[in-house]
Amino acid sequence: MSYLKGKSVLITGGTGSFGKAFVQRLLKDDEIKKLVVFSRDELKQFEMAEKISSPKLRYFLGDVRDYQRLIQATDGIDVIVHAAAMKQIPASEYNPMEAIKTNVIGAENIVNAAIANGIKKVVALSTDKAANPANLYGATKLCSDKLMIAGNILAGSRDTRFACVRYGNVLGSRGSVIPFFLDKAKEGVLPITDERMTRFWLTIEDGVQFVLDSLERMHGGEIFVPKIPSFKVTDVARVVCPGVPTKVIGIRSGEKLHEVMITEDDSHSTYEFEDHFAILSPALLQSGVYSKIGKKVEEGFRFSSDNNKVWHTDETFLKVLKDHRILA
Repeated sequence: MSYLKGKSVLITGGTGSFGKAFVQRLLKDDEIKKLVVFSRDELKQFEMAEKISSPKLRYFLGDVRDYQRLIQATDGIDVIVHAAAMKQIPASEYNPMEAIKTNVIGAENIVNAAIANGIKKVVALSTDKAANPANLYGATKLCSDKLMIAGNILAGSRDTRFACVRYGNVLGSRGSVIPFFLDKAKEGVLPITDERMTRFWLTIEDGVQFVLDSLERMHGGEIFVPKIPSFKVTDVARVVCPGVPTKVIGIRSGEKLHEVMITEDDSHSTYEFEDHFAILSPALLQSGVYSKIGKKVEEGFRFSSDNNKVWHTDETFLKVLKDHRILA
């Protein structure tokens, strides 16, 4: 975490699953100057503060929809990690303007506040649902990604740089399928939307590390994608709730059979590294920086959960769940 040494960091949506893990990691490493949790739910901040406190940590109540509040919160900040989002697919479908206000207008406010206050680096959390979006949530996150990448142009001669990280399902996070399955197991049957369905999987700790790595290596204008394993949802059900029968209920509106993190259309601007990919903005691609440090993928390359080279087995998936205390 050498880049963050002596830096002041602000995380939006800091009371969520990722935010808590990120805060705990930074406080544990004890190299930062200051850490600000920016979120809009005072109860969640109170509950988090009861468990996580430090002289370096401050809780700042506010909403990414509120530009002036962001200007106040980001004064004196060096790095922003933007994790705030409205991410539940059904809620976004039924409340589209609320999703747009948080995920799109909120991202615009982050970009403008970062430039106005001279923030050095901004990393925004994206999602696999932003690639070829099939629902409003994915569409708003694609728009958010575009705004973040365009921020590098808007910054002009200023030093502010923006990048995104895009990854799949986070094991054990709020709203993930594992607590859902564990809850449904009590009723004696696990609902499965489609037996062919696959997903990317990573732990919260791996997600935090990937963000920290991305802060280190970013030039500005990248969407970083980790190489993470796939696993069928039916296999998840079998490992998490062995012996519990499943019932196919049909794919839901806005849901994909397989998740995509890099589309064929992005292949012309994607470089591959040992443990990740980087999708480059046109300006960064033309700079030639990445041609010296990475390998360009073949035209038509696609990185999706069904054509992944790396897959979990029952044993490796169960080990991850137990090692990270997601399952007892």
